[in-house]
Amino acid sequence: MSNPSSYYLRLAQRERLTDISCDDIVVKLTFEALAHEQLPAFIAGQCVRMGLPSQPDLPASYFAFASSPHDTACYEFVIKGVHPLSNALVKLKVGEKVEVEGPMGKGFDLSEHQGKNIILMGVGTGIAPLRSVWLDLITHRENYGSISIYAGFLSAMHHLLTDELQSLAEHGIQISISLATGHDDWQGPVGYVQHALQADASNPDNTVVCLAGMNVMVDACTETLLELGFNEQQILLNF
Repeated sequence: MSNPSSYYLRLAQRERLTDISCDDIVVKLTFEALAHEQLPAFIAGQCVRMGLPSQPDLPASYFAFASSPHDTACYEFVIKGVHPLSNALVKLKVGEKVEVEGPMGKGFDLSEHQGKNIILMGVGTGIAPLRSVWLDLITHRENYGSISIYAGFLSAMHHLLTDELQSLAEHGIQISISLATGHDDWQGPVGYVQHALQADASNPDNTVVCLAGMNVMVDACTETLLELGFNEQQILLNF
């Protein structure tokens, strides 16, 4: 833990990201500092330990930043309701407070990789820390080569940050979105993100890859990357 002191944040905005007909609830929560307080700086890919003062019986848990590290006005998180705390957080009302510790974790510090090509790979809410990375990269776009994002979602109803992902082409960022379950109107890849990467036969020369997601996804993507000629030093994790 890089910052052991805790502090409070107030919910400023709540936005549902999954389709209203989808059983899985994923929201983007925007928090602001309390009056006369400042938000600690963080590195893209880092996280905080978050708890609810109103429900102290719920164990605190870890959530990765989804906002730009250059935004000093608010923190954003993409959270899926999967356990008691996250189920409470996705129902949080504007004005309610959370208690957090951090930032913590090593994150994705790409400053030492300037001039290189960047690949971001994530599935589901693993898109959260990658959003923080691509917002950081856009700020310094001229310092990097090609940037590609491979995002994977369960279905079209789980497709998060759709408009924002599509708008990244304006910054010369290539987007590949895979659905595990396709449908008649879906023209993109069906399957897992590593399959899309393999189909593109991405060149490992002068390239680093940021992986974010469940351990099984990270392991599968790592195996594919090694098969494509990447080495372990080119594969970056945020923990």
